[in-house]
Amino acid sequence: MRLARPLENLIDHLAKLPSIGPKTAQRLALYILRLPAEEARQLARAIVEVQQKIKPCSQCGFLTEFDPCVICQDHDRDNQILCIVEESSNVIAIEKSGFRGRYFVLNKPSSLLEGSGLEELDGQALETYLSGGEFKEVIMALNPDIDGEIMARYLAAIIQAKGIKITRLAHGLPVGGDIEFTDEITLRRAIEGRREL
Repeated sequence: MRLARPLENLIDHLAKLPSIGPKTAQRLALYILRLPAEEARQLARAIVEVQQKIKPCSQCGFLTEFDPCVICQDHDRDNQILCIVEESSNVIAIEKSGFRGRYFVLNKPSSLLEGSGLEELDGQALETYLSGGEFKEVIMALNPDIDGEIMARYLAAIIQAKGIKITRLAHGLPVGGDIEFTDEITLRRAIEGRREL
């Protein structure tokens, strides 16, 4: 069944969002259609405003309205620990853990395996950031996939030249997980990374 062209257009655009399939896009479009006109205009303005005002911090790369960002301006953070992440969403997640160090956000290309090369990563910006700090440890908080491994090795070469200790997030079983349903790679990493009780 064909829908009205503006409604189909909205569904098509919503379906391009991450983790939004065609059915969810249709539900969202119909929800937006039922919104009062002023709320719909506010939603549209919020989308335009975020595009116009939010940019990566010139120091760490975290998304911000003001430069430098609130994290870079926070003088109560541990200036000796740097956490390298792929995207700003990773900073938001790690902040919930209580981490109080500094960050460097790669804002990486979508996928190295899809043709985006390492040359798109700004290694010079990382070198400059490391040189301007008093870092004693760099935590590689990259996703545990092929892209994360490739980036970690590439960045490790830059960091090792500075004589800074490099660590990575532990791999293993999630809390509340069931060993029976854990994949082989995760289970192998959990065994290799075991600790004494």
